Amino acid sequence: MEDGILKTVKAALGIGEDDESFDVELIMHVNSALSILDQLGVGTTDGFFIEDDSDEWDSLLEGDPRLNLVKQYVFLKVRELFDPPATSFHLEALKTRIAEYEWRIVNRPIPSEVVSNG
Repeated sequence: MEDGILKTVKAALGIGEDDESFDVELIMHVNSALSILDQLGVGTTDGFFIEDDSDEWDSLLEGDPRLNLVKQYVFLKVRELFDPPATSFHLEALKTRIAEYEWRIVNRPIPSEVVSNG
């Protein structure tokens, strides 16, 4: 599976990997979402941003499977900015999902709080 941030966002939006006509706008929106994630406590200590299709999720998530929700969050934020739903109730549903993901990201358990089952 391709793990490039821009590539996965483009695929989720239905944009072909070879279509670079929206890359500048998509990179701007992805970086906006990454800035929000930084404020929510996700990312590297120096902040994280992408410049092209070579930047990968693992550089941001550092192999932590508890942060897989971040991928969906970035896609939803980019979708909200790049290709917002046409109807108000669909847009409201999108915003509700984004708010839920932000809450879950902020309130995720830290390793010392994770309880083992055995």
